[in-house]
Amino acid sequence: MAQIPNLDNAPLNFNAIREKSQKDLLDILQTIRGKKCLVIDPKLGGTLSMLIQFSRLKEGDGELRYLSADPVQTDSSNVVYLIRPQITVMKTIASHIQNDISKGIQKKYFIYFVPRRTVACEKILEEEKVHNLVSLGEYPLYMVPLDEDVISFELELSLKENLFDGDTTSVWHVAKAIHKLESSFGVIPNVRAKGKASTKVAELLNKLQNEDPVNVDDGAPEINTLILLDREVDLVTPMCLQLTYEGLLDELLQINNGAVEVDASIMGAPQDAKKMKVPLNSSDKLYKEIRDLNFEVVVQVLRQKTTSIKEEYAGVKTTTEISELKDFVKKLNSLPEISRHVNLAQHLQSFTSKPSFHARLDIEQTILELQDFDSCFEYIEEMIHKQESIVSVLRLLVLFSLTNAGLPKKHFDYLRREILHSYGFEHMQLLYNLEKAGLFKRQEARTNWLSLTKGLQLINEETDTANPNDISYIFSGYAPLSIRLVQHAIRSGWRSIEELLKLLPGPHLDLKRGTPNHVDTFTGAQSDRVPDGRRSLVFVVFIGGVTFAEIAALRFLSSQEGMGYDFIVGTTRVVNGNSILEAIVGNSS
Repeated sequence: MAQIPNLDNAPLNFNAIREKSQKDLLDILQTIRGKKCLVIDPKLGGTLSMLIQFSRLKEGDGELRYLSADPVQTDSSNVVYLIRPQITVMKTIASHIQNDISKGIQKKYFIYFVPRRTVACEKILEEEKVHNLVSLGEYPLYMVPLDEDVISFELELSLKENLFDGDTTSVWHVAKAIHKLESSFGVIPNVRAKGKASTKVAELLNKLQNEDPVNVDDGAPEINTLILLDREVDLVTPMCLQLTYEGLLDELLQINNGAVEVDASIMGAPQDAKKMKVPLNSSDKLYKEIRDLNFEVVVQVLRQKTTSIKEEYAGVKTTTEISELKDFVKKLNSLPEISRHVNLAQHLQSFTSKPSFHARLDIEQTILELQDFDSCFEYIEEMIHKQESIVSVLRLLVLFSLTNAGLPKKHFDYLRREILHSYGFEHMQLLYNLEKAGLFKRQEARTNWLSLTKGLQLINEETDTANPNDISYIFSGYAPLSIRLVQHAIRSGWRSIEELLKLLPGPHLDLKRGTPNHVDTFTGAQSDRVPDGRRSLVFVVFIGGVTFAEIAALRFLSSQEGMGYDFIVGTTRVVNGNSILEAIVGNSS
């Protein structure tokens, strides 16, 4: 099964977006005459693998390499670098060119920045005295479809940059990407934004529309509503362990660029094989069916499917009817998919069946319900003393701190001291960064969490994970705050929860754009359907990252009877609590 997802059933023409990006890249390569060696920034490799078969980049007599500190050794007369605009990357390229010069090697060098060049990068080339030897260009790749309903802006450091560095580059990038979408699918008439970065994106969209107008007279826009949310508005949700099949795969195996890499033995391959990449997207029909279900339910579904095939096999052995044999052979075609997910589910179960896994879920639920502060505190204290993974400790500690609006000074100082004693004083900068970002801090005011959980109905003790009627099935009783905000935005607007919105970080705004006679889906004055009878399309954009659990919650909402909306998700990247904290840990070392 191809890693590049099939986009034929996407609610927007994602195929056109991908084909345009493919054409732009191939055009760049075709304009450079002669034999060429394409050197790709490793951080772009995964992104490009979701976009184009690498064999197409080597058509003719081209070579393909990944950028490293080692000089590029090639017979090609042209060296083409495809890179992110980062200073460290520029210094590496400059050292490659200087190495060639010192050896008397003459080549033509081309640098294509993704998505755009920066003055800082050009300055490095000047300082290294190689700028006259290089032709510069841009490959304007602002977004990549990850699946039928998910598009990524591939901004890995967006949350860190917004929380710690005060770097708003990602905000401009997101606005530019959405404006590019509007140039294909029309100006989005309804915009709601919550959070500092999100409101800035909304303002930039209007500015871009003024500078580079999209024609608003070309019929009804395909996207009816844009909802922009900062990850900072809801950092509680990613700190919770995801319990959907796709979410758990990401938690335990890390889904990267639409695939997980596992030991071949897990997939039943021969022992001498080492690692296997298993693609995970809508092209796999069984995966599409089960990925958003609570994992407990997935195990039951897979058991039913394997039992059904066994029973049919027993019946087929005695049949003389060719039509029955034909039907059975059709079902056998799904065996590789069933086998793949039985193997993966069995591996996940080796984690989820442990008492420690259930103890962790119980303590998370206790924290979310603001129950038994002392038990939660002692649980985290014990994790520190056992020297469990620092990311695992911090994830629960951040959840504890966020829901309590910080910890009382005595408790905060004690846990801070214990972390430094157990994990080393080199983590002092890390703890400072967490405090600066408000993730683990001293308590200075009463918590708003109880008001939010009641006002937005975030805790549901009656959740039925097998037959859910609410998004709280995603976390077996907790409804993601971010998705509750989306529900209110499309159901009755945010005016009804104005006071609750003020309890969350950052400003919020509500804009109407485009044609004056447009139907406002938020007012409730008209039906949820756009004038030609189609379901309204809502584009939900997360700046700072989205979890697979939240994507599952949006899919669940759109599948509900009478909903009248389809959702597509835009995100700077797909995240979970570990990946968010690992970026902070890495930034603090």
